[in-house]
Amino acid sequence: MCGCTHSTQDQLPHSEGGSNPSTAPTSTLAPRKMPKSISISKQLASIKALQKGSDLEKATATFALTFRNACDPDGKLGKATARSLLHTQFGAFTEGQETKPEYRELLSELEEHTGNKLDFEDFMILLLSITVMSDLLQDVWSVKITK
Repeated sequence: MCGCTHSTQDQLPHSEGGSNPSTAPTSTLAPRKMPKSISISKQLASIKALQKGSDLEKATATFALTFRNACDPDGKLGKATARSLLHTQFGAFTEGQETKPEYRELLSELEEHTGNKLDFEDFMILLLSITVMSDLLQDVWSVKITK
């Protein structure tokens, strides 16, 4: 178990092909009747080893916490949840990529992924692949780094 704050309940409408409006969650990331989750920044602050951590260490921990907060009890992300995370948490990197063949191929691979779920390694490879092809990365590279 990954200790996720979400249950498989948020996957039911997708896996069973239909949903009951009275039990269907309003969002795959915030199902009804679940306790309010703690913000990522508060979760990061609670990790003593990161209190003096580098920006890179904190960024990596943010990836891990974002994944953990959205995964099912088996430590996997459903495709719908992964797509939702891409749009809600990684939108600046995915914006404008829809017309690029490489991006469409990545999403196609996500759709065809065996087992219909992503583990943390798959999730990180997806994020890094999108980052590398993103127009936003060019903006990042152009940031002035010296005075």
